[in-house]
Amino acid sequence: MNKLVLVTGGTGYIGSHTAVELIESGYQVLIADNLMNSRREVLEGIREITGIRPFFEEFDLCDMQKLIACCNKYEKIDAIIHFAALKAVGESVSRPLEYYENNLGSMINLLKAMRDFGIPGLVFSSSCTVYGQPENLPVTEETPVQKAASPYGNTKQVSEEMIADFLASAEGYRAISLRYFNPVGAHASALIGEYPIGPPLNLVPIITQTLIGKRSELHVFGNDYNTPDGTGIRDYIHVVDLAKAHVAAIRRLEERKGNEPFEVFNLGTGKGLSVLEIIAAFEKVLDMKVNYRIVPRRPGDIGCIYADASKAGEILGWKALAPFEEVVLSAWKWEQQINRMTNV
Repeated sequence: MNKLVLVTGGTGYIGSHTAVELIESGYQVLIADNLMNSRREVLEGIREITGIRPFFEEFDLCDMQKLIACCNKYEKIDAIIHFAALKAVGESVSRPLEYYENNLGSMINLLKAMRDFGIPGLVFSSSCTVYGQPENLPVTEETPVQKAASPYGNTKQVSEEMIADFLASAEGYRAISLRYFNPVGAHASALIGEYPIGPPLNLVPIITQTLIGKRSELHVFGNDYNTPDGTGIRDYIHVVDLAKAHVAAIRRLEERKGNEPFEVFNLGTGKGLSVLEIIAAFEKVLDMKVNYRIVPRRPGDIGCIYADASKAGEILGWKALAPFEEVVLSAWKWEQQINRMTNV
């Protein structure tokens, strides 16, 4: 029987793309999601792409009894990829206790499930936010983890510490933390993409919503950062490239290579793009004008960060390949698909 991977938050943006890559790589996929910020229809999109509908259980990971019931039902789970979390930097500043309760509570429960059900491997969806505002760029895995700029970033830091402490207390378990930068774009089929409940909080879907007329304008949060054009710089990585890295991480856990039970990898392109550069790229590729306005900085944001992902290339055999033009075209195709679905 093909190995079974539990994908928490698997109907979400990155989770759904990872589910596709796992299925196409021969794995069975069990998705657990409370649908708080995603849609059940994503399961059908995964099926249309792969020809296989993943197993699905709807529950909140903070409910330990339901997690136990899920593990009992499926008996043999070979690995976990943990995406499920609240994830908006700005929102976490205004709702810190909810972020700590949700993100850390679910992490504790998953580690207990690994211990109690003998699930040997975990891939954790971490974030470049653990580095805070780094002193030197690009960021490597050896870059010191600084005080997080937001409660969201702090939950990622603390989650990594939890994983490390758990692994130090028990033999036979392994974990990989993937610290990724800014996922963007959508599947080329336009059957899955970034489609949150409520207004999006990430730059690219806000741009596409502005272009298609759902929004009157795009707000650019700050133009007084210490960057060439004053706007924030991030490392934008195509979501399909990102999903493939999770498959590579699962394979490394299976092979049990290396002496360290807990490994960390940056996932990015190695190049930073500013907000204004992203806007300019959309305008050039699509030959459309983005209506935007500069507004004050957003709490919790940092000025500039981008990755050195060479370690992932050397050890996981992974590299970000998609050019940004592909990101633009896939994001726009997905936005048009959403528009058709919501206007039927």
